[in-house]
Formats: sequence, structure tokens, C-alpha cells
Amino acid sequence: MGQAGCKGLYQSLLDYKTEKYVIAKNKKVGLLYRLLQVSILTYLVVWVFLVKKCYQDTDTSLQSSIITKVKGVTFTNTSELGERLWDVVDYVVPPQGENVFFVVTNLVVTPNQRQDTCAESERIPDALCHEDSDCPPGKPVVAGNGVRSGRCLRAGSAQKGTCEIFAWCPVETKSRPVKPLLGEAEDFTVYIKNFIRFPKFNFSKTNVLDTRDKTFLKSCKFGPKNPYCPIFRLGSVVSWTGSNFREMAVQGGVIGIQIEWDCDLDRPPSECNPRYYFNRLDNRFSENSISSGYNFRFAKYYRDAAGVEFRTLFKAYGIRFDVMVNGKGSFFCDLVLIYFIKKSNFYRDKKYEEVRDLEGLAQMAESSRQRVAPEQQLAEQPEVQDGGSGQKENGCVCRQLLQPTRITR
Repeated sequence: MGQAGCKGLYQSLLDYKTEKYVIAKNKKVGLLYRLLQVSILTYLVVWVFLVKKCYQDTDTSLQSSIITKVKGVTFTNTSELGERLWDVVDYVVPPQGENVFFVVTNLVVTPNQRQDTCAESERIPDALCHEDSDCPPGKPVVAGNGVRSGRCLRAGSAQKGTCEIFAWCPVETKSRPVKPLLGEAEDFTVYIKNFIRFPKFNFSKTNVLDTRDKTFLKSCKFGPKNPYCPIFRLGSVVSWTGSNFREMAVQGGVIGIQIEWDCDLDRPPSECNPRYYFNRLDNRFSENSISSGYNFRFAKYYRDAAGVEFRTLFKAYGIRFDVMVNGKGSFFCDLVLIYFIKKSNFYRDKKYEEVRDLEGLAQMAESSRQRVAPEQQLAEQPEVQDGGSGQKENGCVCRQLLQPTRITR
């Protein structure tokens, strides 16, 4: 490339190019152009704004707190426990309500257990034995109740027995009852209080009706007409999942209570309402499966007159309730900040300060151009035909520099 070519390339880099518009007098092309414009406008208005609401800012960092409180009493009379009144302290675990709580509906009771030696349960495979060597002393029984003593205990002349163990004796041997012990828990109620907050918009609300009536929570029940009454009947909650309470109470289960806050904060706060969803989370379709149901064990300890410790072992079946909260808040933010709040001028100046700087640069460039000699300005201006048809815009006469080209068919 020669010197002239390099000079031409250098000068072309400093050129300023502008567009030249062509007006095509063609109805088909014009109609297609307008249809495209209408389609784009319809997409923006209907889909982007009305359906997806993309003009809104969204806060998904929901802050939530759950308080639960169960109420109800029932009476039982069994051979293990005798006559007994059950209140909330007896059948709710943990006693301080949180977003997860458990209601006992069935029990297997093993009373008067003491630390001693006894035969391990025949239902434990690792405890089966034929002779003493099958029960090495000091070795715990896998999935069992104690530590082997070294003896194999056989009934009579039986060739097969179980290992003797040091444990809380007698060990638990009874199977699950066919009927639930606390079947009346169906009519117990739970109070679920939920506080939520969208920190981005400083918006807070609760699922309890704002009222001064002190009897409201004592008389209301949750329903379609009472969404702000957080008192739920346990039997109704289970039925809303498609399950039967008394059948579920035999071997237990897990219920999910979901509270959803999907709030359009452009609307009044009264329209930001909780929605409730109820689902059964355990394996409800496999009643004979080892994974179905829900249970755990706990014990209550005592001392006899001689000071020897003993206990009553409970294997508790029941329903675990998991309360889950999610939601999002949407707000029509930028337009409100720019046009409607008291300090909108300050926010608008900050938002568009870069554009204002560009306008300042344009004004500086205009001042520099005006300082050029009049002869030079005249030499740089192209020859135009005005004919007095200049258009006025913002108090200035805008001359037509280029004549539009007309294409006809």
C-alpha cells in the first residue's frame, strides 16, 4: 500500500457519515411496514406489560416467621396406661410451636423398663442364635436394643433362640395397634400465625385479621370465606390432601401446608392475600411399604421407693405438619420515583445525569462552531434550495439539507 493509500485510509477514519432516507410510495410495502409496527406494539402492550408485567420490580427475598399452637383434649383407657386425659403437652412435639410440629395419634407403650439382662426380640435378625458362641459378649446387636452378654437363650428344647442382652428390659415387643389411640385428634385445631416482609419495598403483613375483637380467634374457623382466620381443624387439613384422618392416624404421615404470598404492591395492601395449599408428602400409596408412615420413640423416667430408675417407653405414631412459606412482591417503581414522589426531581436528575452531560458537550461544540470565521462557515455550507419552505422546530428554522428521492412504479 502506497503513501497515498495510507493517507486515504487515515482520512476515512475521521469521516462522519449520516443516513439518507428514501420515501417509497408503495402501498404494499407501506401496509407491511405498519403491520409490523402494530405487531410489535401489541406484543409490548399485551405480553410484556399486561401478562408478564415487566415494568415492575420484583422482590423474592421474602422474610417470614411462623408460630403454631395446637389445642384439644381427649380421654383414653388402656391396659398399659389406665385412664388418662391427653392435653396438648402430652401429644404435641416439640411443645413450642414452630414451622414443623408433630401430633401423636397412636402409641405402642412398654411400661416399667429397667436396666437388666433379658432376651433380645425375635424380630431382630442379628440377635438369632444356635449356641453361646453366636453371642460374643460386649458386642451390640445391630438394629437391636442392647449389648450381648455371651449367652444364647432358647425356649425348652428349641434349637434356635435369641441372644441375651443387657438393656432396658423388657424390650419392646408389641406391634402397632389396628386402631389409633388418639383418633379424636381429628377435631383438634392448630393456630398458624405467619408474619411476612418484603425488605426491598418495606412491606409487611400477617395472615391474621386486624381486629380488636378478642373473641375472633376463639370462634372462627379457616375457610374460603375466612382466609384471615388462621385456625385450622386437623381433620379438615388432612381431608384437603385427599386422605382420611383415621386411616392416616394408625401409622402416621407427613402433611405439607404451603402459604403463598404473590402480591402486586401497585394495588392496595388489602389485595395482598395469602393462598393456602395442602399436600401429603409421605408415601401414601404404599401402605405396606417400609417407607410409609411416620413414628419415633421417647421415654419418661421415674424412680421407685428404693431410688432405682425405671422408665416407660413410648413408640409414637402421628402426623407431622411442615408449614412452608414462599412468595414475591412486585412494585411499579421507576415511573413512580421519576414522576410521582416528592423528591422525583432529585431522582430524575441522578438517573439522567449522563444524558445531561452529553447535552453539555453538544452545547460546547455549538459554541466552538460559532467562533469560526463567517467566510469559512459559508464555504462549508452546501448549496440548498430553500424557497421559504423551512420548518420551524423549538423556535429555530430547520432547513432541508437533502431532497427526498421519490421512487414510483
